Amino acid sequence: MTSTTPPATRAAVILPWERPTPHDEFRAAEARLEEAVGLTASIGLVVVRQAILALRARRPATLFGSGQVEQLAEMVRQDDVTVMIVDSKLSPGQQRNLERALNCKVLDRTGLILDIFGARAATREGVLQVELAHLEYQRSRLVRLWTHLERQRGGFGFLGGPGETQMEADRRMLDERLVKLRKELEQVRRTRGLHRSARKKVPFPVVALVGYTNAGKSTLFNALTGASVHAQDQLFATLDPTMRGLQLPSGRQIILSDTVGFISDLPTELIAAFRATLEEVAEADIILHVRDIAHPDSAAQRADVIGVLSSMARDGMLDEHWPDRCIEVLNKADLVGGIEAVPRGTGTVAISAITGEGIPNLFSALDAKMTAAMRLARARIDIADGAALAWLYAHGEVLERLDRDTDITVEVRLFEQDQARFAQLHPGYLLPAE
Repeated sequence: MTSTTPPATRAAVILPWERPTPHDEFRAAEARLEEAVGLTASIGLVVVRQAILALRARRPATLFGSGQVEQLAEMVRQDDVTVMIVDSKLSPGQQRNLERALNCKVLDRTGLILDIFGARAATREGVLQVELAHLEYQRSRLVRLWTHLERQRGGFGFLGGPGETQMEADRRMLDERLVKLRKELEQVRRTRGLHRSARKKVPFPVVALVGYTNAGKSTLFNALTGASVHAQDQLFATLDPTMRGLQLPSGRQIILSDTVGFISDLPTELIAAFRATLEEVAEADIILHVRDIAHPDSAAQRADVIGVLSSMARDGMLDEHWPDRCIEVLNKADLVGGIEAVPRGTGTVAISAITGEGIPNLFSALDAKMTAAMRLARARIDIADGAALAWLYAHGEVLERLDRDTDITVEVRLFEQDQARFAQLHPGYLLPAE
């Protein structure tokens, strides 16, 4: 009985490394290669060979030197490699020349990540964003296509002329699809904006999980909310923003948002495309930066995440004071001997999302951060308006209450946006600040 299962695609992963390699930097190179292997395996490719190739200089034609290209070609023949993953950005010409020299498909880091995102996007917006990024990437690589692109179609008018080349026609078709995609995305974003406005009317504080891919954000999300968001030891296991309500032990209600993982050298097409996730972070009242404290490159991963958030602040997508509302969550403490073995500084909490160790400390840190962000307010409420009083108890922290025959005066801590919302819902109840 013959099997109908197609054979697995065999891949080789190559890391071009340009720095000198003393022990500490070589370890960083190995961690980078391990990440590239993880990315490759996450889309079902079987990695049969991996290597770090030191570059003395980037060659414009092939990136690698001629001897290294021969070495890679021999590797392809020996291991029957179908796809060569080069963990670097290749120009269209370099990609074409390597494919010819190696006689196999070649993918650079950008193409690999785009393929992963294409396989994982689940929501309508995620699918549209990935397609947009793919088309922008492909448009710059029409030069890689076969020789039929050199054929020409007849022109218009009596003078005839060469007409437009097949490449120009393909580029025009891509441009038309890009315009249509951007319009569809804008409509989806407007719809999401309405949803966000509806959430603000509740409104509960939004807490966004951010962090390097595979840091354990989705595992922590599930541990906190009891949800069943897809979570596994895999790079980019989840891509689309997920939101759930959560009641803290203190009784406060929050909305927890899980977001896509960051990664070093994320393609610029995808930074622009995944505005949905970035907007959820920008709208968050508190940011939980989840780190894999057991990873050898944990500090470098932290720098990558902070670099992206800082660039968002420079572009006006995030307020410049975002660090003030950020808690650093040092996850996977179970892999380094428990939370007591994790060195901690101000504004950090050590936890294990798998075992639950340290979760109560995280809840306490969330409560403390929210309390620090609240402002004191006084309100005088009509004795018959139970809804207004209930709203304050649900959305704030009532510190003092004085009941009279006709009204109730309360002293309450509220977020600024909640104060504004209460003033809008119940005009005249808030008292001027003393």
